[in-house]
Formats: sequence, structure tokens, C-alpha cells
Amino acid sequence: MQFYQLLLYCVGVGKQGIISLTWRGAMAIIRKAAETMSAKNRVMKTFNLEKTDRVTIGYDANPAIHKLLSEQLGSCSYDHLMQMLGVDYRGIGPKYKGPLLFKELPNRRTNHIYGSYTRWVENNSGGYWDLCDFPLLGVDSETIAGFPVPNPDDFDYDAIGAELDAMKDYAIYIGDAGTGDVINSTGRLMGMEDALCNLMLEDEATLHQLNKRINMSIAVLERTLERYKNKIDFFWMGEDLGTQHSPMISIDMYRNIIKPIHKRFTDLAKAYKLPVIVHTCGSSSWVYDDFIEIGVSAVDTLQPEATNMSPEYLKKAFGGRLSFRGCISTAGPLANGTAKETYDYCRNTLKIMMEGYGYHFAPTHSIQDNSPVENVIAMYQAAHDFGVYR
Repeated sequence: MQFYQLLLYCVGVGKQGIISLTWRGAMAIIRKAAETMSAKNRVMKTFNLEKTDRVTIGYDANPAIHKLLSEQLGSCSYDHLMQMLGVDYRGIGPKYKGPLLFKELPNRRTNHIYGSYTRWVENNSGGYWDLCDFPLLGVDSETIAGFPVPNPDDFDYDAIGAELDAMKDYAIYIGDAGTGDVINSTGRLMGMEDALCNLMLEDEATLHQLNKRINMSIAVLERTLERYKNKIDFFWMGEDLGTQHSPMISIDMYRNIIKPIHKRFTDLAKAYKLPVIVHTCGSSSWVYDDFIEIGVSAVDTLQPEATNMSPEYLKKAFGGRLSFRGCISTAGPLANGTAKETYDYCRNTLKIMMEGYGYHFAPTHSIQDNSPVENVIAMYQAAHDFGVYR
């Protein structure tokens, strides 16, 4: 859609009260809902399934669409854009400052904590960093077991204090969608086929290497929580457990191999009285009862196209027991429809997910480069227009 068409569309429909996108010349703005509580209070009440002034709002986006959105909204910084969208939380964590443990490869990006590699792959709408050059693929057990893991001493815990001061008006989380992950973190090192086979067979070297990574991650999180306790509000972790149609692994494999590891993280969060949200891609509701058992209070991503992941199913099966983040598909109208279709789709999702409270409005994944920027604006405008509790 050309800009002049979008301008006429938004102004014309807006006069009818259907959509509240407004424009100033070539600059879009989002009309935010009136707020009667702080972002921190809003987020915590959402975790507790309590009534809030409006839904909690989250944001995830690829760099290319983030840049376009920032330009269209006239944002001068990441935090400024978050304020314009109404995003309620910010994440913190110590950066690694230790020695380089992994070999650098030409035309590759190195993960200096976990040792995986990615390469840039361009596509018609932009590009992405794709995993490659798996350092533990096809190697012997000794190499797997001996693969290095950073020392928890080699992280910069001091810098977090200033970050927390700057974010004091928001809910603060520690961890992220990959914290505590078993399958993907192992697959990044040896490829997904070897990872799944070795985990299923309980390969000693693979489990030894996995536990070294988990121990390091737990230690870093615990040091951060102890130093900044009472300033961090919730804990984020993740594990992709489903394809679009079915579980990726058996429930027995989850309970025998992965669940005890997840429980270490939820126990740590519980010790600091923090709610836990778990990122799970694909058809993953089959494991939610186990999540609840170990202390998980919210689930993230919620791809509505996947089996048993529709908003209706989730609210019926787990409403009142979990809060939910996501359900705004990055493969639906947001990417393939018009601004009005996106706006209506978000309105319908909000109507379902707001029932009984506990909904964090957010995309199912990072918004991709192929999503028109006017659709992204329509998405967040819908959150402010229809995400208000009366």
C-alpha cells in the first residue's frame, strides 16, 4: 500500500470510529489508552490473574521491521519506541566480559557464551542470522564433554545497577526466551538431529556438557538475583517443545530429561518470589500441566495455528491456572493481510484472551521483515483501543 493510500485509509476509517490510527503529515502516531496504574503493577497483576486498567503489552521484532516502525513513528531510540507502543517491561542481565573461549570464523557471528555460530542469509524482505558450522556435530564423546563453558565470575554484574535505575518505571525481568532451554541450546552446538538422538539415548557426554551449561546459567542468574533482589519482578525461560501439529518429543522424555532441569530454574525463581513465564513454540499445550506442577505461572508465544493452541482452547483448558503472552500470529494478517484485517484480528483475539484477566498482548514471535509497517501500527493501536478493562 502506498503512503498516500494509507493516509486516506486511516483518516477515513478513523472518522467512523473503527480504527484509531492518526497521522501527522508523513508521521504515524499511536493513541494510547488512558492508564490508571504503573507498568510494574499492571504486569504483576496480570501474572496474578487480577483486573488491570489495560492489558499488559509486549514487543518482539526483527531489526529490519523495527527500523521501519521506528522511522514511521518518529522514534529516536529503542526505549522511546517502547514508550510509544506502551510496552510494560524491560529485561536485564549481565554481559559476558571474560576470555574468548571459541574460535572465530570468517563471515560468521559467534555466540561468546555458548559457542554457536550463525551466518547472514538474505531473503526478499530482508534477512536473518541462521545457525551453521555446528562445533559438536559428528565429534567424539571427549570433545563433547570437554566443550568449554564460561566461568560465572566472568560476567559484568556491576553494570546492571545503572540499567535498573533507568528502568525503574517498568516491570523488570531476568532471563529470556532461551534461558533454561535444553533442546535448542544443544541443537545449536551439534545440530538438531544429533541433539534429539543424544538426549533420547541419554548420551553421557551430551548430558555432561548440558549440565555444565545449566550450572553456569543458574549460577549467573542466582548471583544477579541475590545482588539485585527486590528490583526484579519476574523470570523468563524457554523450551521449544512442539511442531505445528504435534509434540516434538514424548511426554516421558520431557519428564525424564528436561523437566528436572526446568524445575531447577523455577525453584530458583520461587526462592526469590518471582513468577515464571515460559516461551514454548508450536503445539506445546500438552506440557502445560507439567509446567503448572513445577511452578510456572505464564506461557509465551502461543501460535494460534498450531494444534491445541487457539485462544479458545487455551482459555478453556488453562484459564484461571496460567496467564498467557502472545496469540497475535506473525504468520496471519499481521504479515499477509491489510491494516484493517490486522486490527480486526487483534480485536477478536483480545476479546477472547481478556476474559478472566491474565493476558499479555504480544506477537507470537519476533515480528518479521515481511510484515507491513502499517499492520504493526494497527496491531498496537488495537491493543490500546480494545485492551482496556471496563
